[in-house]
Amino acid sequence: MKAAVVREHGAPDRLNFETDFPDPQPGPGDVIVAVKAASLNYHDVFTRRGMPGIKVPMPCIMGLDVAGEIAEVGAGVTGWRKGDRVLVDPINRIEGGLMGETIHGGLAELCRAKAHQLVKIPEGVSFSDAAALPVAYGTALRMMRTNGHVAAGEKVLILGASGGVGVCCVQLAKIAGAEVIACAGTDAKAKRLAALGADKTINYVEKDFMKEVFAMYGKPTRRGAGTDQGVDVVVNYTGGDTWVKSMKCLKVGGRLLTCGATAGYDPQEDIRFIWTFELKVLGSNGWARSDIVTLLEMVQQGKLKVLVDKIYRLEEAREALRVIEDREVFGKIVVAP
Repeated sequence: MKAAVVREHGAPDRLNFETDFPDPQPGPGDVIVAVKAASLNYHDVFTRRGMPGIKVPMPCIMGLDVAGEIAEVGAGVTGWRKGDRVLVDPINRIEGGLMGETIHGGLAELCRAKAHQLVKIPEGVSFSDAAALPVAYGTALRMMRTNGHVAAGEKVLILGASGGVGVCCVQLAKIAGAEVIACAGTDAKAKRLAALGADKTINYVEKDFMKEVFAMYGKPTRRGAGTDQGVDVVVNYTGGDTWVKSMKCLKVGGRLLTCGATAGYDPQEDIRFIWTFELKVLGSNGWARSDIVTLLEMVQQGKLKVLVDKIYRLEEAREALRVIEDREVFGKIVVAP
């Protein structure tokens, strides 16, 4: 089969298009999915580069998010049949493993998964929209609702708002009734975020987002009217040099939500702000299967928009991953074999 394959960690040229990779064979409990769409995430960048402490079997076919049609059903599989439209939950919650990392993922014509990982794609939801959901939108849902409890009337600052997770966070915050301040690296992205529902936008390349927040909502203090200055929530999954500035934007009792560290996992820290302002730092790791079902229903009902920036061919997978790595994307990138 055709596939985009990594045979050793390293630079972008380690991801190569191959035309004769062995087809997957179904074992007991397995299904073979004819891939119609696979979405990429920044996690795929880390997988290609190599991540400390995580051993990735080689060769590796990346692509955590996979949607397609069942092409073959293995022994012992019930409730599914050839031709069913399915989305694969990237996490194998019984045997263990992660699609596109420890298990071959969606950057191929065919993909093997366990039947218990399958979720039916409802009518009216495209393969590309379905494939965009699990990792980015699923993580956003867990971060904003399950753990973050974003509520009506709160002021929510979202860093990296133009990425796959970010565009979902903007929508979920607006659905909750919050006021959204969205940060992006270009005026063009900021304009698109405003069209998506963001109440205010900040170009963080041209302006210091912390100073902009102070100008909008005041500088947080522990006394008097200052206790209500700043924002209630900061969504920060970039890390790096934005970490301490994020804490400084929060009012007393504010919440810092994180699910990743695309700009660096070991930022400078100043824990004085955590105890002085009684801040809460809340991490979110992944999603539940029920989150995927909820997201599919929201998309089907028109409550949530899936922002697919561009669909690439399988042979263009290296370029598809590059635009994510270089932050040239708004929303999600999809590869369609």
